[in-house]
Amino acid sequence: MALEGLVVLDLTNFLSGPYCTMLLGDMGADVIKVERTDGGDDSRRMPPFFEGRSANFSRFNRNKRSITLNLKDPADLETVC
Repeated sequence: MALEGLVVLDLTNFLSGPYCTMLLGDMGADVIKVERTDGGDDSRRMPPFFEGRSANFSRFNRNKRSITLNLKDPADLETVC
């Protein structure tokens, strides 16, 4: 794939950013989505829901791995850097 071997850190939230990184994942990049510890990406709570999950969240975050971090915590910030 075109972007195989490229690692992308996704710090985006709520549709437009996740859409862009979704496209990078579709092209083979290894996308790691960083979500807030207090509920994650806002789109997790957006209807419609399918089998208990937000369809929008599932669609825009395919081909990604996910981790929750508090970027105000020095230890979590160290993980990102």
